[in-house]
Amino acid sequence: MAVFNRLRHAAQFTRILQNYQSFKYIKPQLYFNVQAPSCNVRLLSSQTAENPAQENYHNIVQDIEKSTGDGAKHEFQSETRMLLEIVAKSLYSDKEVFIRELISNASDALEKLRYLRLSKNLSTEEGGDRELEIHIATNKQNRTLIIQDTGIGMTKEELISNLGTIARSGSKAFLSELKDKQSNEQSNDSAKIIGQFGVGFYSAFMVADKVEVFTKSYNKDAEGLYWSSDGTGTYEISGAEGVQPGTKIIIHLKSDCREFSDESSLNTIIKKYSNFVGSPIFVNGKRINVIEPLWMMDPKQVTAQQHSDFYRFISNSFDAPRFILHYTTDVPLSIRALLYFPDDKPGLFEMSRDTSVGVALYSRKVLIKSKADNLLPKWLRFIKGVVDSEDIPLNLSRELLQNSALITKLRNVLTSKVLKFLYDKAKKDPKEYNEFYNDYGLFLKEGIVSSNQQSEKESIAKLLRFESSSKPPGEVISLPEYCQDLKENQKDIYYLAAPNRELAQQSPYYESFKKRDLQVLFCYEPYDELVLMQLGQYNMKFLTSVEKDMHQDTETEKTQSESINKEEIDKLLGYIKSVLSNKAFEVKTTTRLENHPCVVTVQDMASARHFIRTQSQKLSEDMRYSLLRPRFEINVNHPIIKKLNHLSTSDPKLAQLLTQQLFTGAMVGAGLVEDPRILLTSINQLLTLALEKH
Repeated sequence: MAVFNRLRHAAQFTRILQNYQSFKYIKPQLYFNVQAPSCNVRLLSSQTAENPAQENYHNIVQDIEKSTGDGAKHEFQSETRMLLEIVAKSLYSDKEVFIRELISNASDALEKLRYLRLSKNLSTEEGGDRELEIHIATNKQNRTLIIQDTGIGMTKEELISNLGTIARSGSKAFLSELKDKQSNEQSNDSAKIIGQFGVGFYSAFMVADKVEVFTKSYNKDAEGLYWSSDGTGTYEISGAEGVQPGTKIIIHLKSDCREFSDESSLNTIIKKYSNFVGSPIFVNGKRINVIEPLWMMDPKQVTAQQHSDFYRFISNSFDAPRFILHYTTDVPLSIRALLYFPDDKPGLFEMSRDTSVGVALYSRKVLIKSKADNLLPKWLRFIKGVVDSEDIPLNLSRELLQNSALITKLRNVLTSKVLKFLYDKAKKDPKEYNEFYNDYGLFLKEGIVSSNQQSEKESIAKLLRFESSSKPPGEVISLPEYCQDLKENQKDIYYLAAPNRELAQQSPYYESFKKRDLQVLFCYEPYDELVLMQLGQYNMKFLTSVEKDMHQDTETEKTQSESINKEEIDKLLGYIKSVLSNKAFEVKTTTRLENHPCVVTVQDMASARHFIRTQSQKLSEDMRYSLLRPRFEINVNHPIIKKLNHLSTSDPKLAQLLTQQLFTGAMVGAGLVEDPRILLTSINQLLTLALEKH
């Protein structure tokens, strides 16, 4: 009772100091030893108080607990003995994770006491006004690590039940009790309790030769208790004196685990895994977790500056977020997500598919994995942020999460939300979205190529942007906008791959579409046509290359040339076939051309171009043409074709060179020749012979 009276008197003294005008530039801070005969007060000046490291200094870890009497030995249950080795050696991925587990257990104890304060109006003697904190102390020389909380503590029965039986969680039992007593409106308090499986405490034996526990329940007149074990099969329990309410765990580290008693290493691990635990964490008296978990806050209460600072903290970057997606839902999963879209353009490292997705996975503010590979698809790897889900079990190995159905479900929900967010952003602020698309459109296109679901492909496709033949240069449209302007009975969405708009508009494949006033999307990137080919269709409309449309055209010649009759045309076609016998697999006339003399078409132009870029050097010329099977189509109304018809009888040599030149030029124009310099030799031969005739 005297201890709690001293606490109360010290708190009153602090409030008195704060009320005096003479202390308005001084920030009083109380340092106390609850076992000492008196309390000490240190006054920090306003200058000192501005230093977070000094302002947060507070240490209650002291070597004042002692076991009393003879300890009673107990044996772990048989299942516990068998599982201890599994927990210590196999369940967790890294040894450092034991710190996360013990801090999580300490946080549970604090949350339980916090709940009891609200529900039972605890007295001062029961911890009604006790600071809820986690304190950690290190001693590298002695290879010890101490983790102490001021939480609910344990009775002797709870100590045996919770630490003597593996996979039996006091937290889980507490949750079950809450669910029986609470209404749905009050159930949020239980969600703050982290532990679900009761194996976290035993992770300490990954690094410890011996573990000691001092604990005292929050109940009035509770006895102090001492628990110890080396993890080999037995544990010992006895009474203890000098024990503060709560739980204190002393870990005697193995010789090869000395690094966990190093303060700087410990701080790094805590910031990595437990930086956002709700209660204060102090290491050797200095508070470590000083950054707020913004994803747990109301989005309307978070300022732009807070977002910028938090984004830089989690992403280790110096830019600011371009877009911010702050998302909370309870259906179909409990999700709190804070996702950032970077403002800077992606670097070469981010373009690599080997880069991990920059989103961290948490469960109730405790880190599960800093870069969760399966939380978002690879094509969204440029997004940074945090996802917190209460449905994720904390005490499972990270490897066990990799292919779980829960993670798959979480990924699907998040991916859909990101796509909807970008679609809404594109509609509300097209200019800002287009700037984002110019920087990150490649990732969206990768998503279409890599996705196995047509519905997801079409959701991504809504975000694509292309120039259009019906819009001014520089103006882009989306596939939904294209579909709004479809001609009557138009069943396809047409596109044309070209290096730039000028070449696209001059393409022989575009001529007939311009004449028919059909809108064509211009694809300037070499991979665009592969993306659209993988997409296949959108909104029940097929995506069709204008080149493929020309190849599939089965119309016969309707308008004959004034200077070439049907008989001469058939003779000319036969002549061209003989000249191109090993190259062109078909020669025909076309009405699709006006300004061009000829064109080459193949069954699938995009695949053919990809083949030429990647595989053609491995094959002979005859083999390449055999695989491509190009069709040579001529415009009999063009002056060059008319002249060729005349030369085929008057000057066979010149006609042969001209025919070969027309075909090779058409192949280059179609992108089916890897090196266009092949034209130089034949052009020179043709010019030489032509000049000799004049």
